[in-house]
Amino acid sequence: MGRAFEFRKGRKMKRWAAMSKAFTKIGKDIVMAVKAGGPDPHSNSHLRAVIQNAKAVNMPKDNIERAIKKASDKNTENYKEVIFEGYGPHGIAVLVETSTNNNNRTVANVRSYFNKCNGQLGTQGSVEFMFDHICNFKIQKPEGVDMEELEFAMIDFGVEEVFEDEDGVVLIAPFENYGTIFKSLEEGGYEIISSEFERIPQTTKELTEEQKADIEKLLEKFDEDEDVNSVYHTMKEEDEEE
Repeated sequence: MGRAFEFRKGRKMKRWAAMSKAFTKIGKDIVMAVKAGGPDPHSNSHLRAVIQNAKAVNMPKDNIERAIKKASDKNTENYKEVIFEGYGPHGIAVLVETSTNNNNRTVANVRSYFNKCNGQLGTQGSVEFMFDHICNFKIQKPEGVDMEELEFAMIDFGVEEVFEDEDGVVLIAPFENYGTIFKSLEEGGYEIISSEFERIPQTTKELTEEQKADIEKLLEKFDEDEDVNSVYHTMKEEDEEE
């Protein structure tokens, strides 16, 4: 199996560990999807994908419907996706994905986190090239179809890696293939459980336990900020396989 599989195994879906954080992110995703393509999921594929993700983290149906209704109000502020790049202590590259309705606030917060933890906020493009941008889907395994047969079908859709997970089959592909794969899965009658984007570090750096603690302090500050969706870094984690 490839590097993307090992990366996902190492992270263990840390981004969804805190349920309240997941719900906050989904709520913002719904607003952006509705503002861009309207409140009808039948005609808005982006919104359909977000609703699937909401169900995957057990977000109540009432919460989803309220979020869509709120997003449809012209007075509801939209969110903007902004990426921040920089270096934490010990030369670890850090990439931060945010959704914000107040960019000045988010910039100030992100800069302060870097500064307080002996890091430095960088310029656009300073570390993004160190990460591969991918998309992944989790689908229900079709009955009566073996994995080899499924892999061949998915390759035709533009998928690069296919493997079974605890509650489905995970498909991994380059970021730019997302739209084509999503459409192909829907047209093929596959049940999509969830879909998302991730960034895989091309190389990672091993640190001492004391150095890791310095990085963890920075990551904790990002994790506590509601504007932050995901954080990626080049520190080698303990549960990464060789």
